[in-house]
Amino acid sequence: MMSNVPRLTTIVLFPTLASFLLPILPRSGNRIIRWYTPGICISEFSLITYIFHSHFQFDSQSIQLMETSNWINSIHFHWRLGIDGLSMSLISLTGFVTTLATLAAWPITRNTRLFHFSMLVTYSAQVGLFVSRDILLFFFMWELELIPVYLLLCLWGGRRRLYSATKFVSYTAGGSIFLLVAALTTSFYGNGVPSFDIQVLMGKSYPISLEIALHLGFLIAYAVKLPLFPFHTWLPDTHGEAHYSTCMLPAGVLPKMGGYGLIRINLELLIHAHLLFGSWLILLGAVQIIYASLASMSQHNLKRRIAYSSISHMGFVAIGIGSLTDAGINGAILQMISHGLIGAALPLLAGTCYDRTHTLSLDELGGVATPMPRLFTMFSAFSLASLALPGMSGFVSELLVFLGVVTSEQYSSLFKVEITVLEAAGTVLVSIYSLSMLRRMFYGYRASNESNPHLIDFGPREVFTSTCLFLPILGIGSYPNLILPLRNSEVFSTLLSYSTVK
Repeated sequence: MMSNVPRLTTIVLFPTLASFLLPILPRSGNRIIRWYTPGICISEFSLITYIFHSHFQFDSQSIQLMETSNWINSIHFHWRLGIDGLSMSLISLTGFVTTLATLAAWPITRNTRLFHFSMLVTYSAQVGLFVSRDILLFFFMWELELIPVYLLLCLWGGRRRLYSATKFVSYTAGGSIFLLVAALTTSFYGNGVPSFDIQVLMGKSYPISLEIALHLGFLIAYAVKLPLFPFHTWLPDTHGEAHYSTCMLPAGVLPKMGGYGLIRINLELLIHAHLLFGSWLILLGAVQIIYASLASMSQHNLKRRIAYSSISHMGFVAIGIGSLTDAGINGAILQMISHGLIGAALPLLAGTCYDRTHTLSLDELGGVATPMPRLFTMFSAFSLASLALPGMSGFVSELLVFLGVVTSEQYSSLFKVEITVLEAAGTVLVSIYSLSMLRRMFYGYRASNESNPHLIDFGPREVFTSTCLFLPILGIGSYPNLILPLRNSEVFSTLLSYSTVK
C-alpha cells in the first residue's frame, strides 16, 4: 500500500509545506511557534529515520528509492530524486542538527514567524540537494537555501550582521555562476539529446581540456561553500555576527554541501580531471589546516576563533577527497559528519556563554568555570573532540585521512611524507588553540566578572541540546562502523575502477 508513496519527495517538501502554516498560528506570544517548529523538525527527522530503516538496503551500492517526474519538458528538467549511503548519512546529519538548532532558537522573540519559516525552508533545500539526481535540480536546491539563510543572517545577530550576510551572499552567488555554467556545459555537450540526469552524465566523456575546465568550475563553487582557501573569509564574519542557533547551520550543514558536491559531481562525473587535481587538492587542504590553525590562534573573539577552527578541519575533507583512496574518502565523509556535530555545538556554547557574560572577547573572560560548571564541562568535552581525542569521532576520521594519503599509489613517497608532516603539525596547532581557548575562558581570574557575580549556568534546554550533539560523537568514535557501512555508493565503484589510472 505504501509502495507508490513518493517518500523522498515527502521528506523534501514537508518542512516547507509546514512553514506555510506559521502565519496562521495564534499570535498570543511565541510559545506556540517555539513548540511548532521543533515539532515539525522532529516529525521530519522521524520520517527520515523510518524511511531509511524500512526501505533502504544498506548492502547495495546502487541508487535507491528513485523518483522521477517531468517538471519543465521543454528543457528536459525533471524532478529526479534518489539516495545512496553518502546521501543518507548527510540527510540524517541535516535533520539532526536542524532539529537541535530550532531548540537553540528558543530565545528568539523578534519576528519569530519569519525566523522559523526561514529555518524550515533551509531544511527542505538542504535535504533536497542531498537527494537530487538531476544536476539542474541540484543547482536549484543549491540556490534555494541561499535566500532563507540570508534572512537568518541579516535579521538576527550582531551589529555587523548585514555586512556578514551580504558577504555570504556575494561569495555564494559568485560561486553559483561557475556551478551553473559547468552544469549546463556537462548537460548540453555532445550531439545527443541534452540531459540533466546525473546517471546519464556519468556515461559521458569529454576532451581532457574541457573536463579540466568543468572540474575547475565545479571546484570553485564547492570551495566557496566548504570553504577552502582563499574563498573562506565569509565564514568568520558569519560566525561572528549571526545568532548562535543560525550559526549551527553554516557550521554544521552548509560546508557539507560543498564536500558532497566534490564527491558526487567532481569525483563521480569527472574522474579523469579529478585524478589530475587530486595532488593540488591535498596540498590546498594541508596548507589550509596550518593557515587556519595559525589564524585561529591569533583571534581574540571567541566565535571567530571557532570559525577558523572549522575552516582548519575542512582541510582534512579536502585531503581525504584528493587522496583517491577508499580510506581517504571514508575519512572525508566521516570528517564531514564529525565536524557537523562538533561544528554545530561550539557556536551554540559560545553563544550561550555570550548571553550570560555579554562578551565574546577572550581577554575579558576568565574564571567562568566556577559560576558555570555545566558550560565548562560541555565546552571542554567538545574542545577535546575538536582536537581529535581518541575515542571521539574526530580521531577516527583524521586517522582515516592520514591512512588514505599514506596508502595512496597515485603520489610519490616524498609528497606523502610532506603532506603527513603538515597534517601532523596541524593536529598539534589544533591542540594549542583549543586548550588555550579553554584556559582563557574558564581558568584564572577577571575583575570584570565581579560586575556580574551571579552568572547563570546552562539550563535544561542547553544541557539537552549539547548532550544530544555529544553522544553521537562518542558513539562514532567508539564504534565507527555506525557510519562507515553507509559509504556504499556508486562513488566508490567509480573510484575503484579508475584508481590505477596514472
